[in-house]
Amino acid sequence: MALKSLTPMLYSEQVKETVEFYTGVLGFTCNNYMDDWSWASLACDDVEIMVALPNAHLPFEKPAFTGSFYINTDNAAGIWEALKDKVRICYPLETFDYGMREFAIYDNNGYIIQFGEELE
Repeated sequence: MALKSLTPMLYSEQVKETVEFYTGVLGFTCNNYMDDWSWASLACDDVEIMVALPNAHLPFEKPAFTGSFYINTDNAAGIWEALKDKVRICYPLETFDYGMREFAIYDNNGYIIQFGEELE
């Protein structure tokens, strides 16, 4: 028995707007969108996420997550330049002592997305 992948499911009352943010701003592709289910599947290179309005069995007041979504990349500086004037910044591009160059943004729901590049 093997685990194969992890695909975050982001809860939102604004599924359409979230799809527009991820496709229009972050460059994701919408692989599937079901308006009647309020659900979408998005991908960019090897990163996949789903967005949905929570079903009636799940308590939901607003989007909340106590961590961040960390996306590994090979060009944090290039992504920073492409995004810095289009998004709300959590923290700017920085090189850290632990060998990563990274920055973080907020998506349209307030979820934190970090982009990090391992340095040689």
